[in-house]
Amino acid sequence: MMVKALSRAKWLSLVVLLVLALALPAAVHADQIHIVQRGENLTRIALRYGTTVTAIAQANGIRNPSYIYAGQRLRIPGGGGSSYTGSTSSGGGGVHVVQRGENLSQIAQRYGTSVTAIAQANGIRNPSLIYVGQRLSIPGGGYTAPASTRGGGTTSSSGGGVHVVQRGETLSSIAYRYGTSVSAIVAANGIRNPSLIYVGQRLRIPSGSSGGGYTAPSTTASGAKWIDIDLSSQTVRAYQGNTVIRSMIVSTGIARYPTPPGRFRVLSKYPAVNMSGPGYYLPGVPHTMFFYRGYAIHGTYWHNNFGTPMSHGCVNLTRADAAWLYNWTPIGTSVVIHW
Repeated sequence: MMVKALSRAKWLSLVVLLVLALALPAAVHADQIHIVQRGENLTRIALRYGTTVTAIAQANGIRNPSYIYAGQRLRIPGGGGSSYTGSTSSGGGGVHVVQRGENLSQIAQRYGTSVTAIAQANGIRNPSLIYVGQRLSIPGGGYTAPASTRGGGTTSSSGGGVHVVQRGETLSSIAYRYGTSVSAIVAANGIRNPSLIYVGQRLRIPSGSSGGGYTAPSTTASGAKWIDIDLSSQTVRAYQGNTVIRSMIVSTGIARYPTPPGRFRVLSKYPAVNMSGPGYYLPGVPHTMFFYRGYAIHGTYWHNNFGTPMSHGCVNLTRADAAWLYNWTPIGTSVVIHW
């Protein structure tokens, strides 16, 4: 009887040790859940999380890796410890495109930053109000936006130009951004119902002066640096005072994802960042300068169609031009975007 009791005790001990051995790796390398977005494929998802197509397929019982669908929940196997965070390896920032059901707390937790830091970097006054498709600049290294740029990167009271309506915008938010009034925009565009505007609608923004259009920064007389982005000619000009230092052909946003007109300032600079959104993932985008929320001026290695709108709202330069502008431009430099 004693022999049997000892054998049973040893057997139970072995079972306990086996259970602990199986449980510990799961605690250290917990799997993640990814919800497939429109335009994604397993290759992009695997690259994003630092794993392989085969590993994801096996973890989810997928027989045909070419067939996944929007809304599908995929278990991303852990173990690599290299899941995508949207930032550079040196702790720089990145861009996050808001997905359905996300809030700032979840996004901040994902990127290892805080709600306050993201709100300040993007000029968000109410952290509870973000919208699907919104491009958020994710600060790295505890970045805090300069005091002069907090509040959304609005234009000056002189206003002027054309604004393309973005998802989630209202006439009130647009009027506030350009330093004008709802009634002034309504009158300038013949709008009968101020509550009815639509994404992609082009609104003429009345200028505070009789001349209309945009005005150069008031610092030009003192010889300060500033950047002029002409959406009509797809041109960027680097100015010092009233002197053009360099002129460059660029690609701005397509009609569906337009580059916002207005007056802004360079908020932050990163030698390289990873950018992602529905249907794309671009690692190591060079010489990136954020000027408004998730919008940036940066180098481009994935196309050569400069002079034609190509982007999701950012300003694409050649790598040579981007490197030059990045080195020439200090944080806080005025950026004027107009048609």
